[in-house]
Amino acid sequence: MSKKPSQGDGAQNPSNLPIKTGAEIVVDTLIEQGVDTMFGYLGGVVLPLFDKLYDAPINFIIPRHEQGGCHMADAYARASGKVGVVIATSGPGACNLITGIANAMMDSVPLVALTGQVRTDLIGNDAFQEADTTGITRPITKHNMIVKDVKDLQQSLREAFYIAKTGRPGPVLVDIPVDVSVGKCQTKPLTEISMPGYKLQAQGHLRQIKMAAAAINKSQKPVLYVGGGVITGNASDELRAFAKKANLPVTMTLLGLGAYDQTQPQSLDMLGMHGSAYANYAVQECDLLIAIGARFDDRVTGKLKTFAPNAKIIHIDIDPSSISKNVHVDIPVVGDAGVILTELTKEVEFNQRKSWFDKIAEWKSKFPFKFDRNSANIKPQYVIEQLWEATKDRAIIVTGVGQHQMWAAQFYKHTKPRHFITSGGLGTMGFGLPAAIGAQVAKPDALVIDIDGDSSFNMTMNELCTAVQYNLPVKICILNNGYMGMVRQWQELFYGKRYSKSSLVNPEFAAVAEAFGAVGITVDKKSEVKSGIAKMLAEKRPCLVDFRVEREENVWPMVATGKSLHEMDGLDIFESMA
Repeated sequence: MSKKPSQGDGAQNPSNLPIKTGAEIVVDTLIEQGVDTMFGYLGGVVLPLFDKLYDAPINFIIPRHEQGGCHMADAYARASGKVGVVIATSGPGACNLITGIANAMMDSVPLVALTGQVRTDLIGNDAFQEADTTGITRPITKHNMIVKDVKDLQQSLREAFYIAKTGRPGPVLVDIPVDVSVGKCQTKPLTEISMPGYKLQAQGHLRQIKMAAAAINKSQKPVLYVGGGVITGNASDELRAFAKKANLPVTMTLLGLGAYDQTQPQSLDMLGMHGSAYANYAVQECDLLIAIGARFDDRVTGKLKTFAPNAKIIHIDIDPSSISKNVHVDIPVVGDAGVILTELTKEVEFNQRKSWFDKIAEWKSKFPFKFDRNSANIKPQYVIEQLWEATKDRAIIVTGVGQHQMWAAQFYKHTKPRHFITSGGLGTMGFGLPAAIGAQVAKPDALVIDIDGDSSFNMTMNELCTAVQYNLPVKICILNNGYMGMVRQWQELFYGKRYSKSSLVNPEFAAVAEAFGAVGITVDKKSEVKSGIAKMLAEKRPCLVDFRVEREENVWPMVATGKSLHEMDGLDIFESMA
């Protein structure tokens, strides 16, 4: 027989700490951990928790779908630097969180997911709305647990927050059976978390740091390769000081954009499959590659055997399991990026490296990001360029996944950390709108713009209701080409233009927005792009602009699967536009 949760006993309370229900303990612990905002959806077994949230000083956002709520919590964490919190009921509610949790795991986002569960005595009996939530989510969480005794609940929650936000951040799930929520026990005072087997190393090894500095000082053709870990670790200021002191060219991953100011001449912008030609050429020709908070993802490296063939590699990362996982590393430094960069900056010397920067300038001059500006049709790149001109660096840009995401990375200059929010590792279509809502909740006074594609937007457009309900003035720019754009591009290039099932019949997005209670605008003429953007920016309500763009525009350059980083398609197209 399953053990029943402890009900507590006032006679056994020598410390006079209060006896509370599990639901009360959850809410009290959330407040103790600094949670002032949550996202989530109601359901039967979480009603005890929601009842205690009724009077809690926590801003609660109800999405239209649990996946949307999880993306909101994810983006809230990215924009604010806090831990995102989402709650869902058992069974389908918990299952609907799966994509959002996996997305947070891949992108190292600190997230705590609270899920309800059926009574402990019913677990394993196929009870109504039962699912093995911890079993399902084990591969996609940093840690997860089911709490079967109310006496363990408070410490489990404290450990969940600690694990989610320390080291390499990630999602932690706590599954709470309903009888644990209504059970009672004595509360526990807050103590320092001590978890055997979970040890953190913030300070980098001094010998390794000195070895890295010596290699940097000796290098004549270095490249600094920056990933999202620098932003997650709040180390952008330290990165910029280090890059300036050592005089290094800087390239960033998709999730690293904003860690370094892209308007600076030392910026090489993004590298990888759809990165800049000058970044990719520089990486392939460099003699030293300094990776910080990056994991050598396949979309960055291209063909592994020929990646950075002439380079010695330094890898700085808080996660030791990431080092030499994909690429052999010559000088590993395990620890917190900000701490290590501070120490490294003391050791490095300024080096002019004139010939190296001259070579990079030559690549930049020959292969800038380009598109046909003389086209009579609306080019998607043109829309993003005009967005940049209208907003400069004051907007938080959020995207869905697809061609529009790559154009947002290429043609909008990202200058600040936590101002570019996108789905990287998992590539989750539908991320854009709910993520924009989460970012707007985190930064209520900020200008938040979702650059989205029609396919991606279609997946979660119902969250417009959420934006309207909470009066969140998110702006949505849909680059509408009537296709699953990136899929169509691959079908054009590798499948003989056999556009199998990639064409869409879309609704009138502006009319849909109006029906939801938002503002809807349609732009189908190039001459109306600037005015459409101006109208959108002037709105105080949620506003959607449907830009009818060139249908078969491609993202260039492109490193095809299996090719080396310097083997980019599309550069001849760039040259023809010169």
